[in-house]
Amino acid sequence: MNISLTPELEELVNEKVKSGQYQSASEVIGVGLRLLEERDRLNQTRLAELKEKIRVGIEASAPRSGSLRDRGEVVDGEAVFAELEEDICRIEAGIGRNRHGFEPGF
Repeated sequence: MNISLTPELEELVNEKVKSGQYQSASEVIGVGLRLLEERDRLNQTRLAELKEKIRVGIEASAPRSGSLRDRGEVVDGEAVFAELEEDICRIEAGIGRNRHGFEPGF
């Protein structure tokens, strides 16, 4: 198999071989491909974990009798962040207690 590299990548491969870390350009490319494969596996694992968290969140927000949502424990994320931004602005401005009763800096 023949591959074409940009001049920058070719220089990188040559530098790795010249440094003595690797015996040949093929070894450098092989290590790079194994790292790429490892990164792809990690990304797939992270994606699966994220999808599971989304599934759990959607399931938790579904209306059911006795569910977290019925008890008021699931809230809109945008509303939470807006409230947090307001609290931060009040605290930074030194305007007394926030709506949760905390003094600035606490």
